[in-house]
Amino acid sequence: KVGLKDRSEHKPGELSGGEQQRVAVARALMNAPKLILADEPSGNLDRNSADDLHKLLWNLSRKEAQTIIVVTHNMELARMADRRIRLRDGQAFEE
Repeated sequence: KVGLKDRSEHKPGELSGGEQQRVAVARALMNAPKLILADEPSGNLDRNSADDLHKLLWNLSRKEAQTIIVVTHNMELARMADRRIRLRDGQAFEE
């Protein structure tokens, strides 16, 4: 689901930062948790890989009834959320 099947035999040091990040996402998803906490889940990914990851997360959220809490500076990713809470000066504001 994260596009790394061809890299399955590589050691972590042989993977790029983006590939390592996708491995972390795959590990987080493999047990189908009801809650996923994602801190900048696509921060090290190129635009296409980031878009694919965002779609994967939201499709899983809908299909598997998973709750995803994402911390991000990426407004495109934030706009995909059903609910957004912005932190400013230590205060939380719902948008």
